[in-house]
Amino acid sequence: MLAVSPPPRLPLLTFTPLRAFPPLPPRRRGLSRRCIRRSSTPLVLLRARAGRHAGIVIDVDEMAENGDRDLPVDVSFTRRLPPALTVGDGLDALLRAANEVKATPPAGARSGVIRFEVLVPPSTKALKWCSQFRGSSLFPQFYLSRKLTSVPSFQLEICGIGSAICFHGSYLVKNEFDLVSRYISSDSHLIKAYGFVDMNYVKESPLVEEKLGSYYFFIPQVELSEFDSCSILSSTLVWDDSISHKFEDAVSLFESCFDQIQNSYDSSASISHKGLVPSYISGDAHLSETGNAQLVYLDAEVLASIDAKASVEKENFLTSDQSFVRFSPQLFLYSNMELYLQRNTIEFFIKSCSNINLAWASLIVEECVRLGFTYFCIAPGSRSSPLALSATGHPLTKCISCYDERSLGFHALGYGRGSRKPAVVITSSGTAVSNLLPSVVEASQDFVPIILLTADRPPELHDAGANQAINQVNHFGTFVRYFFNLPPPGDQIHARMVLTTLDSAAYYAMQAPQGPVHINCAFREPLDYTNQHWNVDCLRGLDKWFKNSEPYTRYLRMKTVSAFGNYSCSVMEVLEIIEKAEQGLLLVGAIHTDEDMWAVALLARHLSWPVATDILSGLRLRKVVNSLPGLDKSILFIDHIDQILLSDSAKNWISPDVIVQIGSRITSKRVGMFLETSFPSSYILIDRHPCRHDPSHVVTHRIQANVAEFAASLCRCTFQRKRSRWTEILTILNSVVSQEIMFQIHAKCSLTEPYVAHIIGESLYGDAVMFVGNSMVIRDLDMFGNGWMDYTTNGNNVMTHHFPDFVGTAVAGNRGASGIDGLISTAIGFAIGSNKHVFCVVGDISFLHDTNGLALLNQRAWRKPMTIIVVNNHGGAIFSFLPVAKTASPQILEKFFYASHDISISKLCAAHRVKHFLVQTKAELHDALVKSNMEQVDCVVEVDNSIDSNANFHRFISKLNFFYLFFTTVFSIMFIYLYKFCRIMSMFSNYSTSQYLAYLLEAPCLKSEVDAIPVDRIDSVECMLYRIQLSAPRTSGLSDGRFIHEGFVLKLRVVDNIVGFGEVAPIEIHEEDLLDVEEQLRFLLHRVKDSVLDVIPLLRGSFSNWIWTSLGIPPSSIFPSVKCGLEMAILNLLASQQKCSLFKVLAGCDPLGRDENVIEYSQNSSGSIQICALVDCNGSPMEVALAVAKLAAEGFTTFKLKVGRRESPIEDATALHKIREVVGYQINIRVDANQKWTYEQAVEFGSRVKSLRLEYIEEPVSSVNDLIKFCENSVLPVALDETIDNLKGDIIPKLHQFVHPGIVALVIKPSVVGGFENAAHIAKWAQLHDKMAVISSTYESSIGLASYIQLAHYVDQQSSIVSRIRNKDKCRAAAHGLGTYQWLREDVSEQKLKIHASPLGDGIRASVEDAHGYLHHLNINNDKIERTYGEEKLRSYSIQVDADDCSYLVKLREAGDHTNEKVVLLLHGFLGTSEDWVPMMKALAPSARVIAIDLPGHGESQIMQRHKNSEQFIVTVQLVADLLLKLMCHITDGEVVVVGYSMGARIALHMALNQDHKIRGAVTISGSPGLRDEASRRRRIAIDKSRAQFLMSCGLECFLQTWYSGKLWNSLREHPEFNSLVRTRSKHKNIKALAKVLADSSVGRQKSLWEDLKHLKRPLLIVAGEKDAKFKDISQKMRMEIMNHAECGSDGPKGKELCEMIIIPDSGHAVHVENPLPLVRAVRKFLLKLY
Repeated sequence: MLAVSPPPRLPLLTFTPLRAFPPLPPRRRGLSRRCIRRSSTPLVLLRARAGRHAGIVIDVDEMAENGDRDLPVDVSFTRRLPPALTVGDGLDALLRAANEVKATPPAGARSGVIRFEVLVPPSTKALKWCSQFRGSSLFPQFYLSRKLTSVPSFQLEICGIGSAICFHGSYLVKNEFDLVSRYISSDSHLIKAYGFVDMNYVKESPLVEEKLGSYYFFIPQVELSEFDSCSILSSTLVWDDSISHKFEDAVSLFESCFDQIQNSYDSSASISHKGLVPSYISGDAHLSETGNAQLVYLDAEVLASIDAKASVEKENFLTSDQSFVRFSPQLFLYSNMELYLQRNTIEFFIKSCSNINLAWASLIVEECVRLGFTYFCIAPGSRSSPLALSATGHPLTKCISCYDERSLGFHALGYGRGSRKPAVVITSSGTAVSNLLPSVVEASQDFVPIILLTADRPPELHDAGANQAINQVNHFGTFVRYFFNLPPPGDQIHARMVLTTLDSAAYYAMQAPQGPVHINCAFREPLDYTNQHWNVDCLRGLDKWFKNSEPYTRYLRMKTVSAFGNYSCSVMEVLEIIEKAEQGLLLVGAIHTDEDMWAVALLARHLSWPVATDILSGLRLRKVVNSLPGLDKSILFIDHIDQILLSDSAKNWISPDVIVQIGSRITSKRVGMFLETSFPSSYILIDRHPCRHDPSHVVTHRIQANVAEFAASLCRCTFQRKRSRWTEILTILNSVVSQEIMFQIHAKCSLTEPYVAHIIGESLYGDAVMFVGNSMVIRDLDMFGNGWMDYTTNGNNVMTHHFPDFVGTAVAGNRGASGIDGLISTAIGFAIGSNKHVFCVVGDISFLHDTNGLALLNQRAWRKPMTIIVVNNHGGAIFSFLPVAKTASPQILEKFFYASHDISISKLCAAHRVKHFLVQTKAELHDALVKSNMEQVDCVVEVDNSIDSNANFHRFISKLNFFYLFFTTVFSIMFIYLYKFCRIMSMFSNYSTSQYLAYLLEAPCLKSEVDAIPVDRIDSVECMLYRIQLSAPRTSGLSDGRFIHEGFVLKLRVVDNIVGFGEVAPIEIHEEDLLDVEEQLRFLLHRVKDSVLDVIPLLRGSFSNWIWTSLGIPPSSIFPSVKCGLEMAILNLLASQQKCSLFKVLAGCDPLGRDENVIEYSQNSSGSIQICALVDCNGSPMEVALAVAKLAAEGFTTFKLKVGRRESPIEDATALHKIREVVGYQINIRVDANQKWTYEQAVEFGSRVKSLRLEYIEEPVSSVNDLIKFCENSVLPVALDETIDNLKGDIIPKLHQFVHPGIVALVIKPSVVGGFENAAHIAKWAQLHDKMAVISSTYESSIGLASYIQLAHYVDQQSSIVSRIRNKDKCRAAAHGLGTYQWLREDVSEQKLKIHASPLGDGIRASVEDAHGYLHHLNINNDKIERTYGEEKLRSYSIQVDADDCSYLVKLREAGDHTNEKVVLLLHGFLGTSEDWVPMMKALAPSARVIAIDLPGHGESQIMQRHKNSEQFIVTVQLVADLLLKLMCHITDGEVVVVGYSMGARIALHMALNQDHKIRGAVTISGSPGLRDEASRRRRIAIDKSRAQFLMSCGLECFLQTWYSGKLWNSLREHPEFNSLVRTRSKHKNIKALAKVLADSSVGRQKSLWEDLKHLKRPLLIVAGEKDAKFKDISQKMRMEIMNHAECGSDGPKGKELCEMIIIPDSGHAVHVENPLPLVRAVRKFLLKLY
């Protein structure tokens, strides 16, 4: 039994009363409060009564040594609930979850820890939430904050209330923390225990005292964890029968705790202005100090590290930077937090003021502070001296000053934006007040609260010629919400009038519509501390106010039942409109708070509507914290609606029937114009204020409510989640446009303004937010901002496998009046108000407009560093886009519109001592942003640009064929299933496909039918190995003399026998060989079959996305030739479906007519391409010249000659001279050196051929570093080929190093660069940089050549478009490198591909029509096919294996030749089945006989008892290995290679070490040899027993949720097949058997194999995932253990022969699921070594 003590009563510590505070200096005589900051003595305890504790309290030192205290509880799991709209909803969700567990408690669990977690809005702050419970009697209450070392910019903050269990004892005792670890499980990694070390609990005389080696920890009942991306509200149930705290007791305690929490929780409450700690202090509490440590905490990882250490030190625990614990109403322990104590009363201070002016000013400032308005912006002046002196003398205010009232006003505006509460502005009289007008206008227009306290002359000085006396009454007119003209202070007026005036003004400032308020304060002299008698009787009625800290007048709102809750008729009308919407669009305008962003995200997910977001919505720039960008299908963001609307056809097609707009302001003018003409049946606008923000006059329903209220009303309703084709097309179109924009921005080598807008979001580290200026910068950010930014970090990835997968980035701007003044000052105020790292982006004119703001920047107080990015195009660039730019003269534009200047921004920064970076390139911009983040200082980053370059790039973007993109998208989606729509086709049998499409998109009556059309699946996949004769050896490498060429033909089939062909034919230049390719193709055959052909427009990044999302394979793991062949087959399949050419699939079709003024693709399918002849330069110069002459006579006009194969480049030059001598200059000559030459040899060659007019030299030098040098020194044109092939990853940025004009062409081999998509991407980059794009083959058969012909024509058309956009003459079409057709003596088809001389004499040409005809009528010549295979048929059967105590009926799956002596046995992991291995089995089938089994307790295998006493039967790893040995003997007489994953890996390793007579070799995937020490094994046995108990008690579904929530599966959860895998796991029927295997086969029960590794005799391949840190480390240790003890030592051949380790990239623990292709290759090569 555990020893249990009564709840602890914390101490009455001895104390020494504090001496009286010394008098405050004159500057601080405002209030008799003292601010104490802890530094050297961080921990303070306040004397108090004993407090009430809840939960289990365990005195660990008094526990009986029963030996089981380190064992985990029977059940421990975390249940994650759906995200909550508000904290109140989160509390309700936790209570409901507890009630569900109460109704169905875990069966048979005598002890347990159950944790419930729910995501709440990220604006739910721990410090504020903790302050809600200062009146509660539930203890302990705590708060802590800590900077994470893994993410330095991130501050972890946690608070909690109540105690589910607490421990106290001595950590110097061995294994003292075993009991704590009993309740803290690694399966619930967010559970933590909080407390103190070196603090002792004394039961006899209840107190806590300092004592070295003691500790006190508790697990909170309710906890709020504030992370960067979310806040998590959680609660914990703990019970343990062994200490007489049963499940019913835990539930009762939980309910009692929640009753108190719900009774004391007030969502409208705010942190006391006095700070958190003093808000709890009441009465005459005394203080005592101790030098003890801060609040510390520990979790499962910390406990594991403590167990591994011989002794425990305080440094082992996680410490807080700030902390606060409350154990009773008057017992506090706090560290490094501000403490403000009121010693001298406000009453005494006010009455002691030297004159009535100071008294009134002090009342005003004190009331502001009580209202929570503590930020004062003070302009220097005489008449405002009383206010300034009072504000600066108050201990709780923050004051800033600026000599420019205009900047100061904007600064206050920014503070109000960031904090959502007003700053108080104090100015003198006269024009100082007038200077506030611009900021007041902006605040009024955009609903930002500001309190303006303007000093004024007394009435007798007005209209009398007095200095600085102007009429300040109603000075700001209707731009303020409230105005009051205070009379000059006098003791005849009750002072409470001052307080009620301020309270009234504050109410109007904060009440919707929020805005500025103005109190005009007239003062007579004296204006300083001069003594002047005044009668304190004017303070009568303030007695109560003096004694408390509340405002004098509190404005309260009666809580009424909302119409949303009752669903009034008007609201029901709105709900019905939304429910019936067919094409609903959610438009999100400017919203300002985290709560609103959270609510919109939840609403968007609930509705499943497309979401168009404005840049000021906070949802336009999103940081991905979980999966790959854009893969989350729950929210359909349409980031680029502005560019989509460039197409008139797209604009006409979109036509939503219902628009719901949240937030008023929309930045995009184009969207505004669209709203004017779209005429939806209903337009619903929601905003907090009642003002009419409807410039288009289209709103039909106006709802005044905050976003959370509106979202709550809708989320309570269950809508049918509809995904129409309209929604899908719009979403995909956005993706296409996004990729096009991304390409254009990154393809431009120079630093452009759209590039700045696109990448700036990537620099928003940690809690950084953005403030954006007006004019061009906000438009650029809205149009070109990157919607998805990778933000995955170790420290942030908490609970990220649940919604949301992203974090919105708050973006603020002055869009009320949209002026360009005061922006720097506003941004600085925004940084202080938001307490965030602010990135400010402004234009140069805006920056110059507010250079006085730099004076505010220098006052680095109360804020984090700022980065100001100035886009300097030396004038007002926006005017270059207005109509005036087309009609006015350049001189007029320059002077009166652009306001061109040459002002040095760097010198302005230097004058204000602000760090400055000048950037002119992309690299410099990245470096400057990194430095600004690392150095943590304010800086200005000046981006140097020009108006002309910016205007040209914008015009180029606007001329892009978004019309083409629109219809490529629509066509690609629709035509893959249109042919199935037989009824529609029969109606329009005489019409074209484009008319079908027009009918489908425009006929309302058929929308539902279109939505119901199923998407095609690939019915069958066939692969044929061909072998054909060549007429000559390939020029790419050595030949075997038989001139044989081999490859694979892919044949995909859908219904109605529609097929598409592709070709995979790797040669010497490929990294893969034929065996590698066959292995991948066999794997892919299984994955591709039955996959959905929801291929979105190709050539736009969609194919790689399809590979990942549909096949579940990282695209980078597929060999380039395989990827190319598969893409070719799919493209040809799509073309066959619609009976059109592959070219039309690439270029799109034109079903609804063309937009005006857009550049379009030629749809002429009869176009043709020119082909370049390929000549090998073997032979004498004359022989080569005669060969060229012969080809020229046949019609070739362009030749590529292979050089670099002779002993000297001089010989190649001689051959070229001979060609020119024999043939002349009427032909074009290219030469290809294939990187064979050194730089010196290339220069030698170049010097000898300068006069020969070569079109280009392809890859002249062996080193890429010498390319540019060769271009400059030789002045000869150069082309790239192998250089492109060697670029990996994102190619486009890497191509920028080759923009040199001497590089004139890029030779692109689709089979080497990875397919059509990549080839077209590279070609587009080449064309944008005035380089020729040449498509080249690699000796493919006519199938590949016919496909490449159409790709080449597409590339030529694209080149023509770029030329027309740039208003250049049409460039000469390239002669493409498809001359390898001459090498084909034989072909794979019975018919010939037509390639012939043009009658116009312009070379040998191939037409698109002929290429299409060839593919359309393709008949494979079976004589050239060596073998054909489709999907590998698996054999399934069962075998019974008998053991002493049981029989094992084994389910087996088998692939490959059953007579093959190479046998591979595949063993799955826990929860898996043999089905997990099916794709891998089919890939390995040609190499071996491959068998996968269902291990005991899994799938269809059964364990049958042979004896009645089931207790004696334990399914250990050893038993399973013995059963498998008998199984193998039954299967084969030979040896077996065993491959195991996770649990299967442990079995495989055991077999390799103990049954080596039957094992040829073993592969362990994410496996372990077990645990070394007995204590760890014992604990692991208990953990797995607990998990088994949990599985039995709570069921498989709940178990799977908990099992896959662990850190081990972080990578797997991001895999697109994860949900499918979990569904497969849920099909296990025998839960009892599964639980038994989990407990019996625990790694704790398994014998440790670490020592056995030293005696390994059979080859072992150890495999781990790159992202699996734990098992990667284990794998490395295993390898070292084997290598160090193998025969001949670690460097000897024996060690290397025995053990090999491979780390698989882009994968975590489940390697075979996450990245299977590299694993298949590794296993096959391992088999080759063994046999």
